[in-house]
Amino acid sequence: MNLNLLALETSSSRCGVALLRETAAGSVVTVLEHEGTQEHAERLLPMADELLKAAGLTPADLHAVAFGQGPGGFTGLRVACGVAQGMGLALDIPVVPVVSHLAVAEAAGAQAGDIVLVALDARMNEVYLAAYLRSADPEHAWITLQSPMLIAAEEVVPWSLHYLSVWSEQSQEEGLAHDLTYGLVDGLTGGLVGGCASPSSGPTLHAAGDAWHVYSDRMAVPSDWRLSVAARPQATSVAQLAREAWLRGEAQPPELAAPLYVRDKVAFTTAERERGLGGNPKAAPALSAPVLEPMTEADVDAVADIEANLQAFPWTRGNFADALASGYEACVLRQGGKVVGFCLVMLAPDVAHLLVIGVARTQHRQGYGSLLMRWCEGIAREQGLPAVMLEVRPSNVPALAFYEKIGFQRIGVRRGYYPNGQGAREDAWVMQKTLDGAGAPL
Repeated sequence: MNLNLLALETSSSRCGVALLRETAAGSVVTVLEHEGTQEHAERLLPMADELLKAAGLTPADLHAVAFGQGPGGFTGLRVACGVAQGMGLALDIPVVPVVSHLAVAEAAGAQAGDIVLVALDARMNEVYLAAYLRSADPEHAWITLQSPMLIAAEEVVPWSLHYLSVWSEQSQEEGLAHDLTYGLVDGLTGGLVGGCASPSSGPTLHAAGDAWHVYSDRMAVPSDWRLSVAARPQATSVAQLAREAWLRGEAQPPELAAPLYVRDKVAFTTAERERGLGGNPKAAPALSAPVLEPMTEADVDAVADIEANLQAFPWTRGNFADALASGYEACVLRQGGKVVGFCLVMLAPDVAHLLVIGVARTQHRQGYGSLLMRWCEGIAREQGLPAVMLEVRPSNVPALAFYEKIGFQRIGVRRGYYPNGQGAREDAWVMQKTLDGAGAPL
């Protein structure tokens, strides 16, 4: 395989550039780093040029450019993203975004079945928090348990302990799959052989990221967790993760490059301060219960923003407004007063047609998609409809896995249903779930 990949990381005070070259002997990574928050823009391209020259390469020899996507410092994120996008457009090569938290997890030394809880300092006594499970599958090394979210420092440990049992179940499933793959399970007894630990034992949890040190008084690491030395994302990890993503075909056109912002705003406006909102906006309580409510016109902007962050070809604000005006069933999911998910359904005479559903990236892996689907199915049952139908892209593997897990089956295909860029089209798989007890009261 021939691959020359440049990785840029500027989400923290460290400015890093890594060059990954795939050779006959394996991957070779060289890196340059500089410490200095205000110097990212002026340092990044000269460092990249120095690495390329040292390797005897020119920019034209690159196959992809990766960048640390964030969350992190707003200015720093824009530097790496902008440079990656500019290089991608100029060289006609794709870009590979890498979430900063995943880069930290990559450096934490986790083994298959381990969980890495990454907490990065977000200032103002708040933390960008994410959780990952180390997979046994070398082609998909990480499973996202919680995408980056903003949380108060004092809530990090209680929130994590609250979800640890759910994560542990996923870890045990991953550990058992690993043992079956590598022949460590005794087929007669179901027990492990060769002196290996039982998959029923709890996973090792690694606490990584600089926030564990910055807020050590608010985030005391439980005694059975391992505190990792991995503190901030590094360009080397970004390069390694980008290589895996590139091999999986997950590189993106440069025009889609975008930072991952989790904090909506860092200061109240003058008008908000005049209404008595002093100080700075705070993270919503992390453990507040989500609430399902009918979607209104006032929700459309928030819903369209979530949709735009999820899809390459999203519904527009006008699409959502038209759907509401047409009388389609629509709901939003709120947490801490903020819209974090939505669902729209069209009720046909013989079936409920799920038009669009989405959960904010920062709220993935918390069961919100299932909560919205139960609402959709409930609406169908109330109308006496026997099934829910939807369309999905065959390339949307996570969505397919989710729908299949909750009982949807493929029943057909719509040719060229979805736009796929540059005038191309992608088929849609039609899936349907037959409902039990349709028409019965909920």
